[in-house]
Amino acid sequence: MMEKKAAAKKSTLVSVIVNLFLGSFQIVAGFFSGSQGLVADGIHSLSDMVSDFVVLFANKHSSKDPDDDHHYGHQRYETAASLFIGASLVAVGIGMIWNVGVKIIDPDVTKEIKIIALWIAIGALIVKELLFQYMIYVAKKVRSSMLIANSWHARSDAASSLVVSIGIIGALYGYTVFDSIAALIVGFMIIKMGWNFAWDALNDLMDRSVSIEEDKKITDIILATPGVRGCHDLKTRKMGDMILVDVHIEVDSNMSVKEGHAIAVAARNAVMEQMPVLNVMTHIDPI
Repeated sequence: MMEKKAAAKKSTLVSVIVNLFLGSFQIVAGFFSGSQGLVADGIHSLSDMVSDFVVLFANKHSSKDPDDDHHYGHQRYETAASLFIGASLVAVGIGMIWNVGVKIIDPDVTKEIKIIALWIAIGALIVKELLFQYMIYVAKKVRSSMLIANSWHARSDAASSLVVSIGIIGALYGYTVFDSIAALIVGFMIIKMGWNFAWDALNDLMDRSVSIEEDKKITDIILATPGVRGCHDLKTRKMGDMILVDVHIEVDSNMSVKEGHAIAVAARNAVMEQMPVLNVMTHIDPI
């Protein structure tokens, strides 16, 4: 847990620094080069800092031990953080689309774009892709869904920079509306990414079960436990990156209560050792 917390903090701080300098540079360069798309991309980069700080906050609090008010711990801070990230992205995307829409309707406000905007957009694309590769590596290493969501946020930045670059190329050839269209596409990309994050987080907060594959793996582990004759009524729910399990375990009816309890404990420990499971609540059924 401490390794996961330290890795999350380090990778997120790297993201904060990169987004702060890159986003500020893009916005300033976008104004001077006359590129709406580059300005929109810069705003997108700076918006990442909001999610980064939310991740840092959630990373600090999600590792707290259980207390009188939270008997299962605080892992859902990470899920709440993913929900906030998604909602904030949707809001940013809507704002960008509104501003760009006004400029498309009134093309007279569109400035002539300088070629420096293209080189800056390409440079931003390379930086963001490298940031994504670093963040996704750390996220998978520590198995954090919150960090994976934040990593793909960085990948969406790289995609938006690619779109902006294409738009700038079109504008440089005289089709100035291409730059505005590129900014519009970036806005829709941000909304889609934000909606996906928010929807997944909302489902987890509503006690969504694990995947069919994970469900089968848990069942196989229980059935492989010596003394277990069968199991049924397996129920799971997400708790941050962890899983809570409820299951009925079937044992020989001629066993003593002590023997049946020992088998249930062995099954519980096996599941928790092999899967990211926080707790297994068992009910013994004699057969």
